[in-house]
Amino acid sequence: MQPASKLLSLTLLVLMGTELTQVLPANPEDSWQVYSSAQDSEGRCVCTVVAPQQTMCSRDARTKQLRQLLEKVQNMTQSIQNLDQRTQKDLQYVQRMEVQLRGLETKFKQVEESHKQNIAKQYKAIKAKMEELRPMIPVLEEYKADAKLVMQFKEEVKNLTSVLSELQEEIGAFDYEELHNRVSNLEERLRACMQKLACGKLTGISDSITIKTSGSRYGSWMTDPLAPDGDTRVWYMDGYHNNRFVREYKSMADFMYSDNFTSHRLPHPWSGTGQVVYNGSIYFNKFQSNTIIKFDFKTATISKSGQLDLAGYNNRYHYSWGGHSDIDLMVDESGLWAVYATNQNAGNIVISKLNPGTLQVIKSYTTNHPKRSAGEAFMICGTLYVTNGYSGGTKVYYAFSTNSSTYEYIDIPLQNKYSHISMLDYNPRDRALYAWNNGHQVLYNVTLFHVIRSEEL
Repeated sequence: MQPASKLLSLTLLVLMGTELTQVLPANPEDSWQVYSSAQDSEGRCVCTVVAPQQTMCSRDARTKQLRQLLEKVQNMTQSIQNLDQRTQKDLQYVQRMEVQLRGLETKFKQVEESHKQNIAKQYKAIKAKMEELRPMIPVLEEYKADAKLVMQFKEEVKNLTSVLSELQEEIGAFDYEELHNRVSNLEERLRACMQKLACGKLTGISDSITIKTSGSRYGSWMTDPLAPDGDTRVWYMDGYHNNRFVREYKSMADFMYSDNFTSHRLPHPWSGTGQVVYNGSIYFNKFQSNTIIKFDFKTATISKSGQLDLAGYNNRYHYSWGGHSDIDLMVDESGLWAVYATNQNAGNIVISKLNPGTLQVIKSYTTNHPKRSAGEAFMICGTLYVTNGYSGGTKVYYAFSTNSSTYEYIDIPLQNKYSHISMLDYNPRDRALYAWNNGHQVLYNVTLFHVIRSEEL
């Protein structure tokens, strides 16, 4: 298409000699305009043609509609593109939100599960605690009776004090002998009461307290429960056989923080880890025998020796961890004990009370617990307590009372922090358990229940 104002010069060869005339349409702007002109020198006719202002396509109504539709389509395409861009942004936002929501959902589920687990754990813990507290109810009832008994003692002491005060003013008003008997009787009853308060039934063991890390996997360490006040010496014996040297540390602080010690050489090597220091002497099982030796540290001599007749030795009836632990010597509030096993008792534990001076057996008690199935054992207030093992999860689960010759199964957890207990002994002065745990010397505090009945006083 050409612009309407552009002139086109056309040379027309006229074969006829007639003159051209102007042809005018009804609307000159919508048609070609042809103008006549003079002939050129060669006799040809020269005319001028003016193109219409609008093209032929502009006159087509359908073309105009199509153009309008095209413009609308173009506008719609642009709108769609804009909408698509916004939609893509929204889609990305929604996707991010979806990821975040899924993450939150997962976290909520985790929190919910964790909350349920925590509730379950708390419930189990509370239930377990209630089970622990339930047996205490009758004990507390007995405590009430004991409190009344102590109040009676206090009242009697008060009355006697009053009587003695009056007696000072008026000698002879009362029978002196009778009064003396009353005082003596009350004194004996109070002494018996205090003695019974020192003993009790084991109900709990604390977590272990690591005192030192030294030595081999097996050994023993201890203090003297009958040492005088201010004597806090520590005795240390590394290994379970082929050793004769006992270390003496001046105090617990020296043992913990220094290597300053005195070495004592025994006349014979010891067997196992069941040695005890009691009233200035060490009691130990002579290696590869059932002989008990009492060695006095002051004189550095054997003050006494004796045999445990029928007692198995040389790894015949050891604890489950082995180590020639056939004969285990122990001390509690009532004195010196030996724990071992015999063929006559089918390899089950035998408990013998020993005279610490003569090493003679005062009395023996047979139990139904196999010695080789016991992890370790210790005596408290005449009761032997036995652990179920020496490694992994450990607990005190068997108790035999020499006071009643009866036994029971119990469940008292014992923390086994270093996974191998080769020595476990009770010290009645410290009210603590001494243990050798895989080259670590540790302590446990114990909880005892004291029950005093009026008929026992």
